[in-house]
Amino acid sequence: MTTLLTLTPGRRPDGTPVLTAIGEIDMSNTHDLAAALEGTAGPVVLDLTAVEYLDSAGLSVLFSHADRIELVANPLLAPILSVSGLADLAAVSITGEGTAP
Repeated sequence: MTTLLTLTPGRRPDGTPVLTAIGEIDMSNTHDLAAALEGTAGPVVLDLTAVEYLDSAGLSVLFSHADRIELVANPLLAPILSVSGLADLAAVSITGEGTAP
């Protein structure tokens, strides 16, 4: 069964492409994430603030694009991005730090 993931393209005011992900990223839908990232030229901001789950298959896709992505994530994903080493390879901003769930 496929896990629900919504990917919405957009742009920052400076023209930088933004890809907003909502839902869960797992092995059932990483092909959609990979296709969206591959279909976006140049540096891209990947907004993961509304992602509730990210597994190793999703991390694998992110690692393959680490040289050109900037991640914006929620505090739930911060440990995953840090322990995996992805935070050492890609720019990562954590939103909502210090806020109660």
